[in-house]
Amino acid sequence: MTDPIEPSTSTSDPNSNSTPTPTILLHPRREPFEHGLLPIQKLIFTDPVQALTQLKEKLSSSFALRVGSAALADALQISSDHARLILDTLSSVLHSESDPLVTARPEDVDSIGADLRDLVLFLYIQSYKRLLPRSHKDSAAVADVWPSTSAFDGYLSALSPLQLVRSNTRRFMPSQADEEAHQLSYLQKHLANILSLLSEHVEGEGKESMVLTIEGFEHLGFLIHFGDKGSEGVPLSQAAPFFANSDPDMPAVPVLASQVHDWLLEIIAASLEHVSEKNSAKESGSPSSSDQDIAMSDASPSSAKASQSARSSFFIEGVSKSSYVKQASDLKNSSVKVINCHDSVIYVLAPLRYATIYGCSDATIVLGAVGKAVRVEHCERVHVILASKRVCIVNCRECIFFLGVNQRPLIVGDNHKLQVSDPQASSFVNATRI
Repeated sequence: MTDPIEPSTSTSDPNSNSTPTPTILLHPRREPFEHGLLPIQKLIFTDPVQALTQLKEKLSSSFALRVGSAALADALQISSDHARLILDTLSSVLHSESDPLVTARPEDVDSIGADLRDLVLFLYIQSYKRLLPRSHKDSAAVADVWPSTSAFDGYLSALSPLQLVRSNTRRFMPSQADEEAHQLSYLQKHLANILSLLSEHVEGEGKESMVLTIEGFEHLGFLIHFGDKGSEGVPLSQAAPFFANSDPDMPAVPVLASQVHDWLLEIIAASLEHVSEKNSAKESGSPSSSDQDIAMSDASPSSAKASQSARSSFFIEGVSKSSYVKQASDLKNSSVKVINCHDSVIYVLAPLRYATIYGCSDATIVLGAVGKAVRVEHCERVHVILASKRVCIVNCRECIFFLGVNQRPLIVGDNHKLQVSDPQASSFVNATRI
């Protein structure tokens, strides 16, 4: 999918109260929503704006703009292990590679801490509910072997590997376009709250008292980006008419948060419409070279399929009773998803940033160096061999993990008979369980 940046057709003054015409499409960053959610009950707030505003005021008064795990544990009344888990998870989904938390050595994480604005956004989206797969007509057949109730964010009621292999299709799984629309709708609903957490108070009444600086606006990059290349695309401040062409040596004038809100709402609405049109074209069977979920090619002599685009994940799905190999020269993506693969051996021997293994059974899966995070979910009798900064294991059964990881594995949900070890030390890995 390509969204070329078109010249603006708006003749309005960007500093006026009129809403500029959107010129580019907005995309949610997938990483926080796919790899940044933690099932810690104390991170789900009844009134997130009030709770996080108070948290922001408390932490900013004592710890400037960076927060370590000790201060976070005290402010949220959580354990030091959970506070450190928050910082480690946040570092794996941050949008800025230059942030000190991203480059920090494990022993320095607590002293360096997280940027308070990124931390607040991270805590806010913990209330996000992932888009669930549609139910399967044969669900009763697997009720005795797979959990039907959720121990993690309502997501354990998803298809089991047995259901997936019987359906032999991804039609029950949300497409990337479906997930993007779901995430855009979430941002649309919560945008006012998100902007209020990034805004600063000035003299004035009502909406006139809340302004957004260019620095605060840039932190929206944790959740959104313009264009298809993510961090390599259009910088947020340069895409916004309020801050475009700002002099780096001259601080840009803060903008009313209400003005930013109206401008972003218009762009989100246009982006949702674009995704809807793509889905409509897909359902009607109209070919589209830009549709990341349509372009498919045979991956092996089996029923496997693979899909690829510059911005989306590379999908490896439906590999059955065969071997499958992908090397660095075969991949343009920084993210891979292995879905619905059974009784097979999968090799992804390429440097990646993120990887997801979902709904696989009786398979061996080998992943090359994954720089950020790996998520293994809803798998049965799978051997996983990987090197990664961090790994999250969710709702798996009778799986064996040989891990080379920088951080303790996170084991979440309803898991049974797992073996997790360090292949170098041949010993059990000390994991964090929630």
